[in-house]
Amino acid sequence: MHVNLIQNMANLSDKTVFITGSTRGIGREIALRCAGKGANVVITGKTAEPHAKLPGTIYSVADEVRQAGGQALAIQLDVRDEQAIAAAAARAAEMFGGIDVLVNNASAISLTKTMVTSAKKLDLMWDVNMRATFLMSQACIPFLKQAKNPHILTMSPPLNMDAKWFAPHLAYTMSKFGMSMCTLGLARELADEGVAVNSLWPSTTIATAAVEFNFPEAILNASRKPAIMADAAYAILQRDSRTCTGNFFIDEVILRESGLTDFEQYAVSPGTRLYKDLFLD
Repeated sequence: MHVNLIQNMANLSDKTVFITGSTRGIGREIALRCAGKGANVVITGKTAEPHAKLPGTIYSVADEVRQAGGQALAIQLDVRDEQAIAAAAARAAEMFGGIDVLVNNASAISLTKTMVTSAKKLDLMWDVNMRATFLMSQACIPFLKQAKNPHILTMSPPLNMDAKWFAPHLAYTMSKFGMSMCTLGLARELADEGVAVNSLWPSTTIATAAVEFNFPEAILNASRKPAIMADAAYAILQRDSRTCTGNFFIDEVILRESGLTDFEQYAVSPGTRLYKDLFLD
């Protein structure tokens, strides 16, 4: 069912997809999924040289994108640098003739209580999560307004004001909800321009480096593979930008709506009870 679902979706030939934090994990998977449908993919991240502990560089993923059937542009980008953000968006638009999709995937995490969260960690999460989402969207909007079916898709959770999501890791929660507030506000702000602005969040934890380094191994084994988020993102990007905006999508829900029924294929350890992700009741 998974293969048929992807094959039946429209292609992204000549569409340009700009993805932050795309050297590994969910960002890389979205890049490869879009590349398989003929997209031009802008790969961005800080990792230009191989990392001692983490897989992937902007150049290795760019090579994978080309092998998957897309065109690639690798840009080393620190999303905390507003001038670098503007330059990257302009460079992508110049090379490919515009930008059709922005995926705000870059994120920083520290699941720490207030008294052990340093100013440095607070600033990192605020800058990489909320601030970068705002500034990256700002830089791409002029190009998106000229696209045929433009989308901004941000990897952030549904807004949930229950204090139980704030108390254990206040700084992280504020930074992720800041990303979601960008979705909420931009969707309304850009509605008349026909630019879709949505968020996507997983129903379970996803087996990424963030989960590997911030959660017990048992949770990693009870997670799903990043491919489920890529498939969900791809399904959203097929929708009409004028009618599909302001949503906080959950990966499993959007894929069920698209006709997918086999979710066991995404499990890291098939048969293991899955661990529900943060911010979902």
